[in-house]
Amino acid sequence: MNREKVIFAFFIVLALTLNFGFVLGDLDNPDHHDVYELFAALVVSLVCTVLKFGDRTHLGALMLATSLVADVQLIIAAAFWGYGEQIAAMGMTPRVMAGVVSFAAGAAVANLISVVLLVVETALIRR
Repeated sequence: MNREKVIFAFFIVLALTLNFGFVLGDLDNPDHHDVYELFAALVVSLVCTVLKFGDRTHLGALMLATSLVADVQLIIAAAFWGYGEQIAAMGMTPRVMAGVVSFAAGAAVANLISVVLLVVETALIRR
């Protein structure tokens, strides 16, 4: 068993599950979404991106692209959250929360594609 591959797969799956856990719940209800879970999803997603650098294969380039998309989506979601909590006069409104969750859902889709690519890569290596 290759320890590098295990760590790589662990972080990819962890990014997906954290992101899914954050998105789960009513779209516009701030009580159903934890800011620390969004932060954890962002940090793990950034770790995944760093782990994907250096892979020179075509599949590796696709995985890096999906990771970058997830990072951008989560950074925008975190910026929306900060805007809703700190800058907006009304505070965290359902509209702002829906925006945060929508961007995080986009990142979850990118993470899902990354996991599918990981499974495809694993299946190709076995043959």
